[in-house]
Amino acid sequence: MAEVIQGNLHVANDVLADIVGNAAMECYGVVGMTAPNAVDGIAKILPKSRLRRGVVVTPEDDGVKVDLYVVIEYGTNIQTVSQNLRDQVAFALKEYARVPMKDVEVHVQDVKVRG
Repeated sequence: MAEVIQGNLHVANDVLADIVGNAAMECYGVVGMTAPNAVDGIAKILPKSRLRRGVVVTPEDDGVKVDLYVVIEYGTNIQTVSQNLRDQVAFALKEYARVPMKDVEVHVQDVKVRG
């Protein structure tokens, strides 16, 4: 398809959250996603069908800001896993959704042994 079609493309935040959630789960060291409002400090891992609850997408003028709420595998380097998450999310947003990314913040809610 070499034909250019005029107009604007708008991608819903829920679609972006799904793309980001799936990209995050592919990263080494990520056990799961959690909801941003952990009750009593207990982070419950979300099932794969509800990953978007662990992602907050905020549209801004110069791109989208993404907040990820994750559980990291015990024994992995949190800084390295967080950087890999940022890179993976940036790649997914750029390649799949063609959406400019402003910032990705990784919130590590818990550390667990993968089981």
